[in-house]
Amino acid sequence: MNLDKREHMGAVVVELAGEVDLQHSPRLRKALMELMLEHRDVVVDMGGVSYIDSSGIASLVEAYQMARKGGGRFILAAVSQPALRVLQLARLDKVFAIAETVDGAVGA
Repeated sequence: MNLDKREHMGAVVVELAGEVDLQHSPRLRKALMELMLEHRDVVVDMGGVSYIDSSGIASLVEAYQMARKGGGRFILAAVSQPALRVLQLARLDKVFAIAETVDGAVGA
């Protein structure tokens, strides 16, 4: 899994690529939790995610819950088809805010 962070129009964009699985999800969780503790608006760019398992989904859910408690925004953007299928199976596509693009997420 590749994970890059960058500032974009006042939000932090966390760009993910590759497999978000049990081996890599602790790194994702750590990065997201740090941002949530800073009360940052976060957009997770999932366009490059080829696979995500339940541990990766759990990291996203935990960050989403922290954002809600802290009043921040947590948005998934450009979600790849493999990742979207997993979100749909878990019915989390109805829970998360999902934007088609990073720009759309930041402007939302």
